Amino acid sequence: MSAARSCRPPRALAGLFVWHLRRAGARQIPCRFVHLYHVASNKLITFQYFNFLKRMYVTQCNKDLSQRAKPKSDSIVSPFHDLQQLDQEKKVVHRISSASPVPQSWSEMSSRNELREVKSAAETEDSVIPGRAESKEDRQWKEMKLRLDDLPGILARLSKIKLTALVVSTASAGFAMAPVPFELTCFLLASLGTGLASCAANSINQFFEVPFDSNMNRTKNRPLVRGQISPLLAVCFAACCGIPGVALLTLGVNPLTGALGAFNIFLYTCCYTPLKRMSIANTWVGAVVGAIPPVMGWTAATGSLDAGALLLGGILYSWQFPHFNALSWGLREDYSRGGYCMMSVTHPGLCRRVALRHCLALIGLSAVAPVLNITTWTFPIISLPINLYISYLGFRFYRDADRSSSRKLFFCSLWHLPLLLLVMFTCKKSVLEKEDKGELRGGSHEMAMEIRLP
Repeated sequence: MSAARSCRPPRALAGLFVWHLRRAGARQIPCRFVHLYHVASNKLITFQYFNFLKRMYVTQCNKDLSQRAKPKSDSIVSPFHDLQQLDQEKKVVHRISSASPVPQSWSEMSSRNELREVKSAAETEDSVIPGRAESKEDRQWKEMKLRLDDLPGILARLSKIKLTALVVSTASAGFAMAPVPFELTCFLLASLGTGLASCAANSINQFFEVPFDSNMNRTKNRPLVRGQISPLLAVCFAACCGIPGVALLTLGVNPLTGALGAFNIFLYTCCYTPLKRMSIANTWVGAVVGAIPPVMGWTAATGSLDAGALLLGGILYSWQFPHFNALSWGLREDYSRGGYCMMSVTHPGLCRRVALRHCLALIGLSAVAPVLNITTWTFPIISLPINLYISYLGFRFYRDADRSSSRKLFFCSLWHLPLLLLVMFTCKKSVLEKEDKGELRGGSHEMAMEIRLP
């Protein structure tokens, strides 16, 4: 027992020593790892390969760069070597052996030929350069200069002279159909005032639609779109036409006709023009605008709104639908490009139905004329063939829905309206017949009163 106890202290000391060494080793292991990491980071070796150089190994030691080349066993030709060879080849000067002397006569002839060639080349250059300059000048943007000789034609296109002529002709037809004696002075004043009002309305319409007309092939050559005249001049022209036109109708004819002219200008410029980009209702508003001129002619002659004026307006109102719908059918791409909301673009089925419907309405309106004591009964009979023909073309347009049928309907409408108005004028009841009927009615009424009275 004593021997065992005597052996325990040395063993305990040995255990403590081993435990101390282990503890010290465990503490030093992280420090050694950190030390190795610092050494490795300071002596980090990286390798990079360059295709345009030989294989190289770049080593970073203590933040100093040293470059060491290790060529391969097989030789690699660098691209710089090829470039050096090319430079050397370029620097080589080739000596040309001297030619034998040329005779004097041959040299003179050659010099003369060269001079001729130089002169001809100079002449051709002089002739070609102005052409090139002119073509460049034509292609460049330049300011449009207004000439006084071109001004009447420009203003005629600004006022849509063909449309204005149609408006004046329908107003003249209304004046001629009135059941009153014909007065030349009143007729001329009414026609002039109606034409001036139409010019003003068309000019303002073009002024508002410049950015939209520039996108359409049909309207891209209008004066304001091409910049042939300024917008200020267009507005001044519209004012110079509109104010005297309305004043002439009001003071020279009668106030009712002047009011209708002013209302038509307002309806065309402030209602129809903006509605073209908003709703298909613009077609119906435009038909009302076209129906007012014959009413103005009737009121210019009679001074009142009668059933005959409304009948003439109704005929013009119905005629415009087959005319315009057939026209717009062939211009659907243009209208959609310009941003206009037309029946032919947004509602093609409705466009064809409305055209056919109003073609048939012309037959009914022609039959109403003798009922209202405006024409004789021969008018609906004579006008029936042309009304049936345009109704047939309207049906073809409704059924086929192609460009061919729309063109036929459009061109038929161009001669249908003047022919219908001409037939209506020839079948008009004369003023003497109406006066005789009025006298007979008045006489019979007086006789009846005398019989009744004792």
